[in-house]
This record gives sequence, structure tokens and C-alpha cells, in this order.
Amino acid sequence: MRKSPRFLSLAFASALLASGCGGESPDTQLAADESAADTTTGALACSTRITYGDRWIRPSNHPAQYDIAADLVTWDGTCINEGPNSYAVLSNGWRPYFTGNNACVIALDTDCAAQSCGTRITYGASWIHPANHPAQHDDAGGRVFWDRGCTNQSPNSYTVLSNEWAPYFNGSNACALSFRYTGCGGLYVNPVVPVDCADPGVIHDGTQYVAACTSGGAADAFPLRTSRDLVNWTYAGVIFPSARKPTWATGDYWAPEIHKVGTRYIAYYTARHTNGKLSIGAATSTSALGPFTDLGRPLVHDTGMGMIDATFFRDTAGTPYLVWKADGNAVGQPTPIYGQQLSADGLSLVGTRRTLITNNLGWEGGVVEAPWVVARGGYYYLFYSGNAYYNSTYAVGVARATSPLGPYTKLSAPILRTGGGWTGPGHNSVVTGPGGDTYMVYHAWNSAHTARVMLVDAITWPNGWPAVPEGPSNGSRPMP
Repeated sequence: MRKSPRFLSLAFASALLASGCGGESPDTQLAADESAADTTTGALACSTRITYGDRWIRPSNHPAQYDIAADLVTWDGTCINEGPNSYAVLSNGWRPYFTGNNACVIALDTDCAAQSCGTRITYGASWIHPANHPAQHDDAGGRVFWDRGCTNQSPNSYTVLSNEWAPYFNGSNACALSFRYTGCGGLYVNPVVPVDCADPGVIHDGTQYVAACTSGGAADAFPLRTSRDLVNWTYAGVIFPSARKPTWATGDYWAPEIHKVGTRYIAYYTARHTNGKLSIGAATSTSALGPFTDLGRPLVHDTGMGMIDATFFRDTAGTPYLVWKADGNAVGQPTPIYGQQLSADGLSLVGTRRTLITNNLGWEGGVVEAPWVVARGGYYYLFYSGNAYYNSTYAVGVARATSPLGPYTKLSAPILRTGGGWTGPGHNSVVTGPGGDTYMVYHAWNSAHTARVMLVDAITWPNGWPAVPEGPSNGSRPMP
């Protein structure tokens, strides 16, 4: 339950005094909060939610990453260094402190006035001002972020932001920026699901996002989670409770995806057939959350080769397709990714199977797998993962074509690879976020290498290709 504005303000003001951060006394601040309240109902006339970045020095007894303040609260974006730390001065006098210099990241969301999502980037003192640019900041529409990287280019240094801006600074390793987000809904930090959730298949069912994950040999197959914002997820059951598992399968329940086909939902998934071969199954439901009824037989089955990692998409004319991978790497063979047209009901293959890509680039090693296809701007973009899922070589690549079944042309390098404290990012879904931007939902190994947890990062589209700037992220980002 959200704490009342009165409690949060009092706790924050007390912490300010205790830490020497300045600000009004608790009694004065409390009186100010009460003066903003409706004297009849006790409700705030309006309020501002202040969300602090991950480097915020949290006051004691303050578990939340945010405060709610009476009235409109603003900040000019200036971050003031004080010893090893830094702080911001908000319009109501509060002074949140952050670990490190120029480390201020704050999101302000208010119901006092209409807001559209925007970012103010404030540069440190060493920033090299462009000509005719006297201000120490820039304002950008939408969400802009930074991974705190800094590239030296003697005698100066520069960094590249998520929107391709490249500010330069005097001196080596001199990059210094702070970020203010207004009207973007707050901040989040990866992972968004901190427990094992490998191979996340994510869609929006018209009301909420639904994620299904690999379950392996668990008694219940394919855990489901729901979210309104791609960040806060709630467990929502499973695709197959133990009593409803398909009779043709013996285990290895991998890589589920749920897609709407016509008026119903189909869960496409991988499982091991009773003859020992991995195969692709399908199960139907009137809801994305089930209950699901299995087709009763594999949709894709080959007695000579395992078939895994199915995904569904429609071309721009509405024709449905299935894309999947041959598990050749398990037997020392190549691993083509195939595509084939589906029947209108999504439960049988029609037409001719085509090979869309194979593992022919050095970074892919012996594997390409985990396809996901998106139609955009006259192209079909095939996202895929390559190399060894269990170590740092695993990464996400992309190819594109003007026809749903190719021919596809690859980018030569991955668009997402190990970094930011995350190992082996891959097996992604691509979805539209609540704010209309494109996001990648994927898994990566946690720092202990004990679970593949679920991460979310923004996709941008420079020069007609997708990119995941500053990903995998490990710091505060504006909400999708």
C-alpha cells in the first residue's frame, strides 16, 4: 500500500536533518504539506511523485525509491558536487543526495498540470558548449539516457547518448551529465523479474502484457506473469498445470510464446517427444491466461532432427507464419532458422518451408536460435540469438528482408551482448511499450550465474536498423 504524503514528507524531512542535507524542519514541512490539502476531504489538491535514481543515498527507514510531495515540485536539472557525492535542490527545498559526482537522476511526475514525457540533460562544468548555446542543458522530447561511458579523444572526451547526441568535454574522462525526467512515469532498474524466467515470450493482449517463460522439467509447465507497464510483474499461473500437460511430451518445456490468432490465443512451445526428439507444440485458449487445450500432437516434428524455438507473426497483408530453429547444434550440424506459412487458424503448416538464416557469422559460433519477427517501415526484422546460451558469448543479432520469407540480410555484429554486469543476454521478444516506444524483453544471467532473469530495454531505429542503446542496462531508466 502506498504511504500517505504526510508520512513520506515527514520521513524525508527528518532524514534531511539527520544527514546534514539541509531543508526545513519536520514540523515546518508537515505544516506545508497540510496547507496544500483539501480541508474538507484531507486529500491533496495536487501532488508530485519524485522518483530517485539508483545512486540515491536512501535515508534510514525509507524503503521506497520515491517520495510524494504536496503541490508542483520542479528541478532545474543542476547537480551539485560535494566531496565524493552530489545533490540536487528541488523547488520545495528538498536536497536528495547521490553517490558519486554528477550522479543526479530524478523523475518528476505530477497531477498538478498536464505533462508529456521529456528529458532534460544537464552537462557538467567541463562541457564544451556548441556555438550560440549559452545554456548548460538541453531539453529533449521523450526518453534519453546514458550508460556513463566516456571515450577519450585527446585532449578531450565524449560520450554518446541513447538519442545519438555526442556531447564533448574538456579533458580526459571528463564526461559529466545529470538527467531530469518529467511526465515519463518514474524510473526502473533491471531486472524486472529477478527470478529465473528464461526465454520470455511477451505480448500485449489488449489489456495487459503477458509473459511466458521456460520451465524445463518443473511439474507445472510455463509460468505466466502479467504487467501493465513491462516493469512490475505479477504471477498469473501456468500454461500447463501438471494434470494438463500434453500426452505426447515427456519434458524439456522450453521457449513458450502466446499469440492471438483469429479470435483465440495459441501457445506455441517446445517439448521433448516420447520418441526423444524435441518438437514444437501448440495449445489453444480463449484467453491469453488460459486454460489451454493442447492440439494433441506436435505441430512441427521431425524424427531425424529436433525442432525448437517457435515464434508467430503476420505479414503486412495479414498472412500468418511460423518461424523456428532446427536444433542442429545438438548433433554437430548447422542450425538453420526456418519460416513457413500457417493455415488461417494457426494450427497447421501450409506452403513451402524456407531457410531464413544460418549460423554463418563468426560471433554466432555454432548456433542461431530464438527468432522473433517484426514488420516495420517496409522491412521484416528477424531478431535472433547466437552462440552459447550458458556463457558470455551469447548475444542478440538481427537480419532484415522485404519479404516475410526472405532473403534476409544480417547486420554483421550483435545489437546486444554481455555488459553492464549481465552475462549472455538473449532470447528476446519485441513489444510496444505503454508510451508507444519499442522495447526488447529478454533474459540474461544474474551476477551469481544462478538464474536467467528478465530484463527490459528500449529499442531505437537509427538508419533503418534496430539498436539497443546502452544495453543491457544496470542503472536507472525512465519507465517504458
